Amino acid sequence: MKVLMINVVCGIRSTGRICTDLAAALETHGHEVKIAYGRERVPEQFQKYAVRIGADIDVKLHGLKARFFDGCGWGSKGATERFIHWVKDYDPDVIHLHNLHGYYINIEVLFKYLRTCKKKILWTLHDCWALTGHAAYCEAVNCERWITGCHNCMKMLDYPVSYTDRSASNWKRKRQLFSGLENLGIVTPSEWLARLVRKSYLSDYPVTVIHNGVDTGVFKAVDSKELRGKLGIGNKRVILGVAAIWDERKGLIDFEKLNNVIDRAKYQIIIVGLSKEQINELPAGIIGIERTNSIDELVQFYSLADVFLNLTYEDNYPTTNIEAIACGTPVITYNTGGSPESAKCYGSIIQKGDMETLLSTIIQAEYDWSVEQGLLGVDAFVEKYVSIYEDRV
Repeated sequence: MKVLMINVVCGIRSTGRICTDLAAALETHGHEVKIAYGRERVPEQFQKYAVRIGADIDVKLHGLKARFFDGCGWGSKGATERFIHWVKDYDPDVIHLHNLHGYYINIEVLFKYLRTCKKKILWTLHDCWALTGHAAYCEAVNCERWITGCHNCMKMLDYPVSYTDRSASNWKRKRQLFSGLENLGIVTPSEWLARLVRKSYLSDYPVTVIHNGVDTGVFKAVDSKELRGKLGIGNKRVILGVAAIWDERKGLIDFEKLNNVIDRAKYQIIIVGLSKEQINELPAGIIGIERTNSIDELVQFYSLADVFLNLTYEDNYPTTNIEAIACGTPVITYNTGGSPESAKCYGSIIQKGDMETLLSTIIQAEYDWSVEQGLLGVDAFVEKYVSIYEDRV
């Protein structure tokens, strides 16, 4: 069986690592895999899977179209047409879509091909972008316009940022493009997102929930004494936050609020994934670390932490939660999206923005944690996908 995955990145960040985890496991089952991606660096060990869609200039031009004309998904036409020629030659049995936003692929060209190719298609939704006329998430503003038709979008200045609101026409175009494919099935990593899909114009498709898995042979507790010494934090208890991109929805400001009320002689907040500019703007007392694609480095930070905070206001099924838990670190998360579905394995769930409860839960975390259910290991995670692939060919 030949499987082609399509995602914005390959081998890095959460969705890129999900793709390469699946690819490696499919190889061991005797299948052939390629991962078509749009941007950024591919780690050396995953180059054998990687097929680039377009080039940096295509991404930049597509990004400009998105910024000024609300055109995320409508650029990269030439690059996508060239890619479709390659797909026809490669002739996969299964096409597995992941994140199609990110300024690298033209969804009109892609779905014109998918509608007629007679291939089996699986689409894993990692956020809500496929359901809306613009936004990747709507929960923070309690918007459900996407159910009947987007308009006057309240998230224009969130990713994918645009100075022009074409959410109404985008929603109609997406509904027409994405509807009516006989050979398409949808996977969501959370029950939360599955519920949204069943209320959207994608509701006619079968939806399967497969919680993201984690490689417990890689993400596991390790000795972090050297890192503790390097950071110069002594015996302080470590409160950790990790994200690929820190923006308003990820709750960075809430970490800053927490920094004002914790006992800084006893606790140390560390935030991983910040830009240089964000690090320079951090208040005194918080240690900021730039984004890393090194899994070994992430494992060190997870193992160092006494508690992992996910203060996101919008999310699907955050991989960071399960990575932290696999490293033996309990999670405190806001009750938002699919984040509680993993946090309940080992941690606590609190209401968004409730700093008083957050502080008391951190203090309680020193004494009272319980595991309600196990994580989905990467082998079980992959097995679920493999069974879907094989059922569809």
